[in-house]
Amino acid sequence: MKKWYCMILAVVFALVLLAPAAQAEVDFSGEQITWIIPFRVGGGSDVWSRLYAPFFQKYLPGNPIVAVKNMPGGGSITGGNHFEQRVRGDDGLTVFGSSGSTSFPYLLGNSKVRYDFAKYHIVFASPTGGVAYINPELGVKSAADLKGFTKEMNYASQGATSLDIVPLLGFDLLGLNVKAVFGYKGRGAGRVAFEQGEVSIDYQTTTAYIKNVRPLVEQGLAVPLMTWGVLDDDGNIVRDPIEPDLPCFPEVYEMVHGKKPSGQAWNAWKAFMIAGFGVQKAMWLPEQTKPEIIEAYRDAAKKVIADPEFQVVVEKSLGGYQQMAGENARKAFDQVLSVPKEDKAWVVKWIKDEYDIEVK
Repeated sequence: MKKWYCMILAVVFALVLLAPAAQAEVDFSGEQITWIIPFRVGGGSDVWSRLYAPFFQKYLPGNPIVAVKNMPGGGSITGGNHFEQRVRGDDGLTVFGSSGSTSFPYLLGNSKVRYDFAKYHIVFASPTGGVAYINPELGVKSAADLKGFTKEMNYASQGATSLDIVPLLGFDLLGLNVKAVFGYKGRGAGRVAFEQGEVSIDYQTTTAYIKNVRPLVEQGLAVPLMTWGVLDDDGNIVRDPIEPDLPCFPEVYEMVHGKKPSGQAWNAWKAFMIAGFGVQKAMWLPEQTKPEIIEAYRDAAKKVIADPEFQVVVEKSLGGYQQMAGENARKAFDQVLSVPKEDKAWVVKWIKDEYDIEVK
């Protein structure tokens, strides 16, 4: 009995010694990390990756060069498919940067998509927020006035399968009479259309709202309605800390309908909101990546996020939102991955019924 006891102790002791040794084996000295960004140079995802890159160089073991490789095309599908089909290594030398524009075709079952987030390993995620506002001439003074509001409104949209799924489906869930006007290139163009009176309801990301729309509010030219909200640690959508005085979408739904949101439409909206805003941008490692390398990346991400210099970057350039590393990012994106097929099919049918657009 004593002999077996000693053997067990020896095995446990060996495992304890091996655990940190495995982590210590990760060394990227003299290596170059290629970070695939499936968007053009100068776009939002490109800027985001280049803000992060020097900090990953600082905190990854061995201080490798982190080089951003732009691979635009197909609304980011081209770069995503390249990552799936061409990146086979387990050494962590190639990573992928996704955006909501990458996640939406995946969620909608676009036949051109070959990448599969369910197989990859998320390193960290960057959330953002959105604020919806309305023309004051419509007589709405706050979100509480939306109950029973039936006046027709126009919304400048980039497309029914774009990030605009979140506002368009959201407006529909609230029972608002909103007509989408397609063909606008970006939310900046949508804001200009609002300022020129071409449309009467709009949304901007929180950072753009603070810079460009708050002055309109102060001049009495716009009325803020709500934020889409942010995720708390338990995965619930709560008020956006950047605009804490505004109700978040679930609160407004309850104001309008007198009950908490539920059902297929709500489940779908929440999934797309998380993919488009809650974890809008993320870094991924390939399926085959070694566990110790995954851990090294996630540990580096935690150190990046805690870096005082990087916190200034977050406040100045990333909207001030709390960045999510490792397990927190995985838990958040799991809500996207766990959406039932029938709920995703419901959205595809809704797009077809509302806008006569087939997702192929």
